[in-house]
Amino acid sequence: MDLSQHPDAAAWGRLQPRSPLVRRLLAHNPSPFTYTGTGTFVVGTGTVAVIDPGPADPDHIAALLAALEGETVSHIVITHTHMDHSPAAPAVQAATGARIVGCAPLVLSDDGPRADAGFDASYAPDQVLADGDSIAGPGWTLTAVATPGHTSNHLCFALAEEKALFTGDHVMGWSTTVVAPPDGDMAAYMASLKKLLDRDDVIYHPTHGDPVSDPQRFVRGLITHRKQRETQILKQLAEGPRTIPAMVAVMYAMVDPRLHPAAGRSVLAHLIDLAARGTVSAAGDSWSLT
Repeated sequence: MDLSQHPDAAAWGRLQPRSPLVRRLLAHNPSPFTYTGTGTFVVGTGTVAVIDPGPADPDHIAALLAALEGETVSHIVITHTHMDHSPAAPAVQAATGARIVGCAPLVLSDDGPRADAGFDASYAPDQVLADGDSIAGPGWTLTAVATPGHTSNHLCFALAEEKALFTGDHVMGWSTTVVAPPDGDMAAYMASLKKLLDRDDVIYHPTHGDPVSDPQRFVRGLITHRKQRETQILKQLAEGPRTIPAMVAVMYAMVDPRLHPAAGRSVLAHLIDLAARGTVSAAGDSWSLT
């Protein structure tokens, strides 16, 4: 679809309320991978935390700083270091003096199909948060929830006061998450999804897409979807060896072809997981059942 005609287009560059404690500013970086753009979240009022400040886009940074004029930014919180999430952090820190906290630094070469999914080499946190670590401000508390899979350093953040979870790219409100080896790990991703089922969150705020208002049901659906993809792979391999592009052409026939290279990375992640379980093996570019 033409994302310029999406209702979210009116939200680009505008800080809009999501709840009493949550506001969102949408970056103007729509794409087949980011949907209508990267959502930068502001938590609290007066003294606030900024979650995922977004890409190094001067217009987005200027809009964020203008929207927060008169308020104090105490923390800049990072879920993971892909290029559409964290690169604005140094500029926001320079303007506000806020501390950069969140995931651990992670810089890998990226040979994948997504320019926005390269790793941010500029990311330099003042504090790395581990699972269960919290930061707080007046009337709000954010607690890190380690959710590796999409990336090995991925964190979600729980807002206790609203039983809300900022899910970064671990759970998105418009599409399934790309899990791209070598850093993306399907076994870790599935374990992280199951971890969320044990929580009592009542709403998710993904960085891309709409809020998720029935999170446990939504996560169960994501787990089912991944299991269905695994079944599709095994069904194809039961007919003989296959390359990843050949499998993607069948499995994602109804998906925008621009997304097929990224889908191939997720298929690879499934195959690596299946190989670790002794179910499949690779010979050159082809995969087969063991």
